[in-house]
Amino acid sequence: MRILVSNDDGYNAPGLEALAQSLKGLGDLTVVAPETNCSGSSNSLTLNRPLSVRQANNGFYYVNGTPSDCVHIALTGLLDFRPDLVVSGINNGANMGEDTLYSGTVAAATEGYLFGIPAIAFSLTEKGWQHIDGAARIARLIVERQTLEPLSSPVLLNVNIPAVPFETIQELRVTRLGKRHPSEPVVKSSTPYGDPVYWIGPVGRVSDSASDTDFGAIEQHAVSITPLRFDLTHHEQLSQIRDWAEPLCANR
Repeated sequence: MRILVSNDDGYNAPGLEALAQSLKGLGDLTVVAPETNCSGSSNSLTLNRPLSVRQANNGFYYVNGTPSDCVHIALTGLLDFRPDLVVSGINNGANMGEDTLYSGTVAAATEGYLFGIPAIAFSLTEKGWQHIDGAARIARLIVERQTLEPLSSPVLLNVNIPAVPFETIQELRVTRLGKRHPSEPVVKSSTPYGDPVYWIGPVGRVSDSASDTDFGAIEQHAVSITPLRFDLTHHEQLSQIRDWAEPLCANR
């Protein structure tokens, strides 16, 4: 088993170290992570400049780019083998509901998924790394399960782990994505020269935290495992849009 490990908090992040340590013995590990924190970078690739890859003293490779850059470079040139699994995290904070669209942690796993490699993203739901050891134990359990009894491809799992002591975790629950209300307003400020600047506002309130959602599972101190896919086609609207567009085609 060959496992590619990445994240979005950067190669020095405690969550990455904890994840890599927890997976030792399950296979050959290669870590390729961003040089700096890239939270919120989503699935962006760096196309306007070349990227460099360096190796830290602990053996981790780091890239001056995004999480997607890291996995993309690893799979298309850096590595001389194809990994059996891509694992991302452990993130410093939750990635649930619509937040998965912005998450660099989920994006690193998604890049592996798009290459046809099973992938899992792990996040600890509170910032500050409290109870990271328990989260790492959960990550190992899930990766070990995938190693011993692989899910049929394609596989992209988004795992959120409550920031509570390992002994108080109630269960591992398969969930769907919940929903939030829109984000709070931007925070307005100004530069020392009087030019206006804007900080993206806080996330909105949760609007769907039913027990079968990721938000609901975390509220009940359960680990949330959500299978994801990236077919963005709105299949139910295809017929309606065909009827709507037909006059445009006839009259052009």
